[in-house]
Amino acid sequence: MSRQEQAEGLTVRAVSDTDLVLTRTFAAPRRLVFDAFTRPELLRRWHGARGWHLVVCEIDLRPGGVWRFVSRGPEGAELGHGGVFHEVAAPGRLVQSEVHDGWEEGEALVTTVFDERDGRTAMTTTVRYPSREARDGVLRTPMKRGAGEAYDRLAEMLNETT
Repeated sequence: MSRQEQAEGLTVRAVSDTDLVLTRTFAAPRRLVFDAFTRPELLRRWHGARGWHLVVCEIDLRPGGVWRFVSRGPEGAELGHGGVFHEVAAPGRLVQSEVHDGWEEGEALVTTVFDERDGRTAMTTTVRYPSREARDGVLRTPMKRGAGEAYDRLAEMLNETT
């Protein structure tokens, strides 16, 4: 499968004025996929578009716990973001806030659900932005390409471990 075909595995849909839904299926049990989203040693292996790598990955995985990621990309560019976990229901559901460094539009609420069927896990992530303008601003960025590449990297990592 080519990189383009893998990236097309991610679906991004605007489902309301403020919400985006991202879906992707992985050929791995949901416990492993949940761990890949919550364990720093696994996140460092896949998080970010190709050419980007986590240089800071801090996770306090509990309701009220804080998370913080900083990614470094081409030519030393950095992207930082973080938030607070609102709900941690392993291995089926995560709810967390997300704020990007230098982003004036406010905090997003991110809900990720992991559903397993026949050893495959469907990930559904709903991102609620504070306004339509914020949601539309994200849609104008290369977010879909970057997230698609990150999930391709995750699929590759899961293939190596299952």
